[in-house]
Amino acid sequence: MAAFPRSTHALVTGGGRGIGRAIAASLVQAGATVTVLGRNRDGLDEAVAAGAAHFGVVADVANEASVTQAIAEAAARQPIDLLIANAGAAESAPFMKSDAALFQRMIDVNLMGVVHAAHAVLKPMTERREGRIVAVASTAGLKGYSYVSAYCAAKHAVVGFVRALALEVAASGVTVNAVCPGFTDTDLVAGSLDLIMKKTGRSREQAVAELAKHNPQGRLVAPAEVADTVLWLCGPGASAVTGQAIAVAGGEI
Repeated sequence: MAAFPRSTHALVTGGGRGIGRAIAASLVQAGATVTVLGRNRDGLDEAVAAGAAHFGVVADVANEASVTQAIAEAAARQPIDLLIANAGAAESAPFMKSDAALFQRMIDVNLMGVVHAAHAVLKPMTERREGRIVAVASTAGLKGYSYVSAYCAAKHAVVGFVRALALEVAASGVTVNAVCPGFTDTDLVAGSLDLIMKKTGRSREQAVAELAKHNPQGRLVAPAEVADTVLWLCGPGASAVTGQAIAVAGGEI
C-alpha cells in the first residue's frame, strides 16, 4: 500500500458512499488528507464522522460552477495533489426507450463530472509539476452491456478522455488514468439487483448470480479491491503509468 505524507491532499468525488467512500477511507489509512465531494451533505458528514475522510464539500458534479467552487474551497485549505473522479450514475433501459434526455444525464454525470473536476485541479498540478488524476470508469467503458447503452457510451467517453489528457500532460509530471471496475458490491449495484428482482421475480441470490456471471471468478468485486488499485496509481511506483484503463473485474476483460 502506498504511504502518503499528511501534506498530500486527495479529493474524491462521490466520496460519501460506495466505491468513493472505500477509496477515501483507504487514502486516509495511507496517511493522506482527504476531502470528499458529493451532493448529499449528510452522507459527507457521516463519512467524516466515521473517519473515512477529513473534510466534505457539497457540489453536483454535473454542474461546472458548483464543482469549480467546491474544489476551490478545498484547495484553499490545502493544494490538491490527487483527484479521484469517482462520482457516477447508471440508468438502464432498452435503447428504443432511451431518449436524448437519458443520454444527456449519463453524459453530464459520468463524463462531464470527470471533465469539470479535472479542469478545476489541472493547472495547479502542472504548475507544481506533480499530481495524479484517476477516473473511476467501468468495464462498461471497455465493452458493451445490454440495456445500458447511454451508460456505456458515457463511460467509453471517460476512457477516451483519460487517454487523450494523459498524452497532453505527459511531460508535466501529472499522470491520468482510469480504473474500470466490473459489477461491484455497492448501493448502486443494489439498485440494479432490485430492478432485476422486480422485473423477473427472481430472489436476491438469483439476481446477484445474474450480475456475478459476468465475472469469471463468479462474484461481485469488493469496493476495497478498487480502492487498492487507485492507491497504487496514486503512489510513486506508478509514476510511469499514464493513459491506462485498468479493469478490476476478475478477468472479465
